[in-house]
Amino acid sequence: MPASLSARITVLLVVTSLLALGGGALAMDWRIDRAMEARFRDSLLAQAQALTTVVEVEQAEGASHLPPGLLAGEAHAWYELQCVGLPPLRSSPPPPVVPDDWPRAAGPTPTFANLAHAGGRLGTVMFAFEEPSTRGPPTRSCALLFAQDRRAFDRLLATLDWILGLGPALALLVALVAVPLIVRRGLRPVRALVERMRDVGPHAPGRRLPASGTRELDPLVSRFNEVLARMDEGLARERQFASGLAHETRTRLAELRALAEVESRYPSGRELGQILGEIGQIGAELEATVTALLLLTRLQSGLEQPQRQPLELRPWLERQFQRQQACARSREVGLAVTGTPPASLHTDPALLEVVLGNLLGNACAYAPAGDTVRIALDEQALSVDNAAPELEPADLARFGQRFWRKQPSHASHAGLGLALAHAAAEALGMALRFELREGRVYAILHWSAA
Repeated sequence: MPASLSARITVLLVVTSLLALGGGALAMDWRIDRAMEARFRDSLLAQAQALTTVVEVEQAEGASHLPPGLLAGEAHAWYELQCVGLPPLRSSPPPPVVPDDWPRAAGPTPTFANLAHAGGRLGTVMFAFEEPSTRGPPTRSCALLFAQDRRAFDRLLATLDWILGLGPALALLVALVAVPLIVRRGLRPVRALVERMRDVGPHAPGRRLPASGTRELDPLVSRFNEVLARMDEGLARERQFASGLAHETRTRLAELRALAEVESRYPSGRELGQILGEIGQIGAELEATVTALLLLTRLQSGLEQPQRQPLELRPWLERQFQRQQACARSREVGLAVTGTPPASLHTDPALLEVVLGNLLGNACAYAPAGDTVRIALDEQALSVDNAAPELEPADLARFGQRFWRKQPSHASHAGLGLALAHAAAEALGMALRFELREGRVYAILHWSAA
């Protein structure tokens, strides 16, 4: 079953929302945890420093130890104070757990730690300080450990985690329910376009899709209409090709049948060899049409690949011109060759002969009697031109179409010559174009010198 566009969009939106909201919630939770932890440690340090102030005041008044009930109201805070030359002072009860190497690990910089205790954690801070003394040394080194139960603080952090986690979860739940409905509603123009496409096809040539009015779909509609236009053009060419092929085949077969029926019913008295020669000529024309069609099909489909080899161009061109002399003399058309071609080409002689033979044959066949077919050669191109008084500029666009002829009276030509020349030139990588100037048509073939 094909994948649903609505499902794809839904999955993309849900995954994007999960990454965006989840990532944002994680980043926010990390920032909040760090800020709250910093505040907790600041509070812990402030309480510990307040305790050292009490110690200094007590020492200034001559007290040798802190009163036992100093922190009696703080049920979840403990302390331990150790000063050189004095017994340790502890809260009642004393801290349930202490860090390793206490008090040797205490230094001037406060050190924080979290210790596991009774299913929760204790937040501790320890540091060393110098205590002024009224007796003995002027100062006395002390180390203080202050601990506080942080279970209430950890519950607050867990509550914030739940709040930050439930937000993206609820958003995703809403997205899973709402996004498919929104996407299906947003895809209504696509479904409407699909319905309109049902009425477009080969059975309705010329029909186009109307603009959808949606900015995202209008380029698609425009491209589809361009494809339809090319399809209509292709179908028109195929119909023209089928019609031309049927006409050429039917004409030759009708000639054969008519010749056979006339000779059988009303003998002309001609010799058998003459009749067979006429039949052979009609068969040869039909064979030439089929052969040209097969070669054209192979060229246009890419099955006929050039077999390139070095070709001495000048003697090869002389042979091609000599082959056209008989056709030119029969129609009282002259041939004039000017210019110097490149010495050699790296090309396929057979395909080049298809190009040049058809160009010269077409010029000699359609040039008016008494005209001169001119062939101009240089290092870059070959040009063949002849008088064409009946051609119009619009006709040049039809050059190369199969079975198209400006003069239908030329029954010996099926209208495939220029199509073959175009296809062979394209296979050789050469450029072939036609121009109409001052009543003469020019066929210009550009080649690359070896």
